[in-house]
Amino acid sequence: MTRNLLSRLAPGRALILGAVLALAVPGAAYANTVTVTVKTPGATSGPASANSEISTHADCSSGLVSGGGINQAVGTGASVNGNHVNGTSPSSNGTAEYTGSTGVVGTDVTHWLGIGGSGGQVNASFSTTPYAVCFTSNLIDHTQVVMNKANTPTTGATVGLVTATCPAGTRLLGGGARTTPGNTGSFKTIASFPTFNDSAHAFGAKAAADGETNPDSWSAVGWDSGANSANYTYAYAICSGSGINVSGATVKVRHTEVSGPTTGSTGQTATVGCGQGDGNLIGGGAAISGGGVTTTGFTGPGSGGDHLNGSFPSTSGGTAVGDGTTTAAYWTASSHTGGQSSPGTSTDAWALCANDGV
Repeated sequence: MTRNLLSRLAPGRALILGAVLALAVPGAAYANTVTVTVKTPGATSGPASANSEISTHADCSSGLVSGGGINQAVGTGASVNGNHVNGTSPSSNGTAEYTGSTGVVGTDVTHWLGIGGSGGQVNASFSTTPYAVCFTSNLIDHTQVVMNKANTPTTGATVGLVTATCPAGTRLLGGGARTTPGNTGSFKTIASFPTFNDSAHAFGAKAAADGETNPDSWSAVGWDSGANSANYTYAYAICSGSGINVSGATVKVRHTEVSGPTTGSTGQTATVGCGQGDGNLIGGGAAISGGGVTTTGFTGPGSGGDHLNGSFPSTSGGTAVGDGTTTAAYWTASSHTGGQSSPGTSTDAWALCANDGV
């Protein structure tokens, strides 16, 4: 009798056990398969002459670039003000640049450029280090680069802002910026950040704020202390490839803003990272600005000579990570004033954190 009763109960027990397992499995069903490896060849000396630039590159041996960065050494003495970021941007082969027609300009890119420029002074300590963030995902296995450009700024101490927007139905993974010509020592890139192509973000003029999800655009800002009608600013958005269902994927923005630098010939850093549950770091951005970049349209810093010296994956303490790092979770912005004081200036850093929902 007891044996028959147990036999009759067995199927019910199996159903209960199955239900318990079903409750436990969904977490595994939405595991994050996004991984990144940071690649960098190390520092390249230069620029070695005034009003010039050098182009360096980092390359992914596997994976695709979701973003990248640059870090510059400036040395000591009066010439520290001379080294600045001219570009942190994708490349088809490690040397070529996307500066022609706008729109989708590349697919499945694996190279990242770090372009350092000099002003009127140089020293032997100047160097430029590029970083490629090499991305893999079971879902997002193809990427595309969208570029936009404008003949801006053409007057001194005026914001030249350009925004590139991902195609509908794709996810923004990262982005970059470039300013040309490179032989104009006063012209440089002062911002590269995630944003949205909507009225709430002034169609790219307001940056994505901390905690916002799934930005669709990337903005770049050029800045010049003088007037030059030949100036161009380029924005690059790294987007998921076409035809991929990314409805279950989430990209979360982390942002921080710190005061300074406000004294002439000094620097400042800002570091922000991906928190628990945010997903894995896939890229980041940086700015030296007039502050409040997520609540008002982007404004320039307090002096025409202000510039960026870095935007790169880092430790929580702001130290750039080394070649082959697979655990980077923070992004650091490094900024610097020119020779003059810069009242009201702020430094901003953004981290993009991704979960592909696979």
